[in-house]
Amino acid sequence: MNNYIIRKADKTDSNLILTFIRELAEYEQMLDKVTAKIEDIEKTLFSNNPKAEVLILEADNKPAGFALFFHNYSTFLCKYGIYIEDIYVREEFRGRGFGKAFFKHICKIAVERDCGRVEWWCLDWNKPSIDFYLKLGAEPMQDWTVYRLNKEDIEKIANN
Repeated sequence: MNNYIIRKADKTDSNLILTFIRELAEYEQMLDKVTAKIEDIEKTLFSNNPKAEVLILEADNKPAGFALFFHNYSTFLCKYGIYIEDIYVREEFRGRGFGKAFFKHICKIAVERDCGRVEWWCLDWNKPSIDFYLKLGAEPMQDWTVYRLNKEDIEKIANN
């Protein structure tokens, strides 16, 4: 595991990021839900005021994975936190500690930025990831249910 780097992504990584998104969606059995295009990635992640950040992991001089995160806020703590939207390591690079390396890197960022917490979601069926997260010391949030409004519902509420 000593021949790797984690670096901040830039606009030239847009195609690679989209490839990683599609690979992750395929793993999660949700490829049909991906509507993102390279132009969307460039606009949302590399504009003048991006709201999310992407890290690229390269191992053995090859792209091995990515992480995408952004800040949230805790009113109880009165501190920003980091929400990890995705961490993905390509299958051929799994089992080498790169998932843990991503978490370590993101946690260092959280410490530098005085964040109060780091959070993420995990699919209920993804036992290997759940086991990994528990091994890290993460706690599942038992008393919370995630709710979501899709674009159509958002527009309906906004316009009524």
